[in-house]
Amino acid sequence: MGDIVIPFWYWWIAAAALLVLEMIVPGVFFLWLGVAAGVVGALALAIPDLDWRIGLLVFAALSVATVLAYRAFLKRRPIETDLPTLNRRGEQYLGRTFALTEAIVNGVGRVRVGDSTWQVEGPDTPAGRSVRVVGADGTVLRVERADE
Repeated sequence: MGDIVIPFWYWWIAAAALLVLEMIVPGVFFLWLGVAAGVVGALALAIPDLDWRIGLLVFAALSVATVLAYRAFLKRRPIETDLPTLNRRGEQYLGRTFALTEAIVNGVGRVRVGDSTWQVEGPDTPAGRSVRVVGADGTVLRVERADE
């Protein structure tokens, strides 16, 4: 019984499916898997008797290599945007001053920002006093007294 050979067009169908999946679930991950599957399809076209194990090995290696290369590229050249704090809402409030709705006791209190309240961390301060946002950690704002 001979070795199993996966035809090149199977790889290209897999590449197309991965690219469609990338459009449905964005995140620039499936794109690189699709590229790897397309390359293996081209390799299978060039070498018609390419064993399926070799094809899978090349696919796995190319998948890891393309994802790591893209991540390294993004570290060297981050995507520039005109809204850098769009998905980091807490950072949008850096430098702004708010009145405490709940006193900061043992380093934790609350402020009202628009129609929501945020947990704050900072020096113990009575309710009603103004605090300035100096940092953000997820949904917790780090503050200092505004009169300092």
